[in-house]
Parts: sequence; C-alpha cells; structure tokens
Amino acid sequence: RRKDAKFCAYLRRLLGSPVFAFLMICVVSLNAILLAIETDYRLRLNSSTFFLTDSLILSIYTSEFLLKLYVDPCGYWKDGYNILDAVILLVAFILPAFSSPPAHSWEVAKGLQALRILKLIKYSSGMRALGQMVKTVMYVLILLFMLMFIFAILGHGLYGDPETGDTENWGNMEAAFFTLFSLVTVDGWTDLQQELEDHGFVNSHVFTTVFILLGFFVFFHMFIGVVIIKMQESNQKYERERKAKRKAAIWAKKQALLKKQQEEMSKITHQTIQYRAFNEMVDNFKKTLHHTDSIIVEDFCVSLRFIDLYLTVLDLQDESVERLQELHCEMLGVLSKILEVMEGKSQPLPEKTEK
Repeated sequence: RRKDAKFCAYLRRLLGSPVFAFLMICVVSLNAILLAIETDYRLRLNSSTFFLTDSLILSIYTSEFLLKLYVDPCGYWKDGYNILDAVILLVAFILPAFSSPPAHSWEVAKGLQALRILKLIKYSSGMRALGQMVKTVMYVLILLFMLMFIFAILGHGLYGDPETGDTENWGNMEAAFFTLFSLVTVDGWTDLQQELEDHGFVNSHVFTTVFILLGFFVFFHMFIGVVIIKMQESNQKYERERKAKRKAAIWAKKQALLKKQQEEMSKITHQTIQYRAFNEMVDNFKKTLHHTDSIIVEDFCVSLRFIDLYLTVLDLQDESVERLQELHCEMLGVLSKILEVMEGKSQPLPEKTEK
C-alpha cells in the first residue's frame, strides 16, 4: 500500500486525461517533422537549434517515462508501447556514451526516435483496431518464410551446382531467397526460368510452377483474406467499444442526475416544516426550476418511440377527420340535389290558357 495514494491518483488522472494525450501527439508529430527536416545536411549544419529541440523532446519523453513508471511500476511493462518507449530511451542514452564516434551514434539514436511515430496508434482507437491484425498477419508471413526456406534449400540442391548450375541465382541461400522472392511476387519469373533452361535444367518449370502456385496464389490470397477478416473483426470490436463507452457515459450522467435529484429532494424534505401545506412546498420548488434542468423519467408515455407513434396516430386521425368532412359535404350536396328534384315534382303544373 502506497503512502502517496492521493498524489498517485492525481498523476494517474493527469496521464489519462485528453489534454495530456493531445500534448504527446503534438510532441511526437513535432519530433517526426524535425527528424524529416534534419535530413537536409546543409540546413542542419547552418542551424544550431536542432540540438536544443532534440534535447527538449528527449527530456519530455524521459519525464513521461518516469511519471508512468512512478504511477504503476509493475503494470508499466505490460504495454508494448511502453516497452518500445523504454527501449528507445535506453538506446538514446547509452549508445552515444559507450560507442565511437559519438556524433555518428547520436545520429543513429535520433534515427531510432522515428519509431515513436508508431505510438500515435495508441492514441487513436481506429488505428489501434487496425494495428491488432498485425499479429495474425505475422503468422502468415512466418508460414511464407518457412515455405521459402524449404524451396531455397531444394533449389540450391537442384540448381546451385558450382560447375554446371545457376550459381548467380541459386549458388547460396542469400541468392536463393532473393530469387524466390522474385518468384513469389511474380516479378521477372520468366527471365529466371529462361536462365534455368539455358543451363540445361529442362524440367525446372515444374519447380517454378509449384512454388508460384503455393507462394503467390495460395499465400498471397490467404494474406488478403486474413487482412480482410481481421479488419472486419477490428471494426466490429471498435463499434462495440464505442457503444459501450457511450452507454457508460449515459449511465454515469444518469447516476449523477439521480444523485442531484435525491440531494434536492432531501433538502426539500428537511425544509417541509417551514411550509404550511404541501402545495406551498411544491409551488416554491417550481420557482427553483429552469428550462435547462435535466430530469430522468422512466414513464412509458415520455419515451421517444411512444411520442413518435402518438404523433403519427394524431396525423392519421387528422387525415381521417378531413376525409369524413369531405364525405359529409358530398352527402349534403347529393341530398340537396335530391330535395330540389322532389320539390320540383311536387309543384302543380301551370294551366294552359285558351286562345
């Protein structure tokens, strides 16, 4: 149990705040921009501010490392991004001190600072969801490497003879791996096959065809399928996390409003002695309410779905009333015409005058 629990809790809130995350994003982005600018040798030679900015950024990274390590010494090493930060800082401090020449080592240490750009994935939930599929993709690449290793040994044994073989493409493991990489990418494989046939390996097309079928068509499409599946799973997980965070935020807001209402009601109940009747207390409570006050209700009649349905029914009701009124007017018109016809028939015809 720590004696500085309050201070540790304060630092934990500080490190987890959006302001601190935004600050670190700005620092990492600024560091990446400065590293890109420093690639211009003449600009770096004529300016002496790069050393100061590099030292300032390194001090910020070191402060972040020390704060996180102070807050959680054991849990700090459970995060891969924290381990990456620690390794980069270790290299930045040790490499210039124990190697020669120091200037070249300092340049190498600064070049490793570019790896901190990967830390931006930690601060973006969308990029973090995409970064989770790297593990599965690595398994596919390992399987492809094992396939290339087997075919490299087989190709070196078949076509790497120093006297009669194709030593340029299959003479050693390095050349065989490079040749197989060209075959798996289907880049210039016809020229490689032609060179084998020129050396007298007529049946080598079987070896080339089998490797291209396995390496390109099988593993390449497997790689694409794994990436698509992991992207879908990552997107679904990201949506679930986003909905869960939104639900948790709504629940926390609801609990805060309930607590506030309970406190206000408790204050009112303690002050009931000052009022003569309950109506007087309610009237006084209404005066304290504002239009912007939020309330939590669980009644069915105040839900948005019920209100939407009720308004729709009212619109349909209005339309039905309008149609009934139109029918009523038409009936009145027809009845008035019938009445006129009947009155015309009931009147006596005028007598003809004799001439």
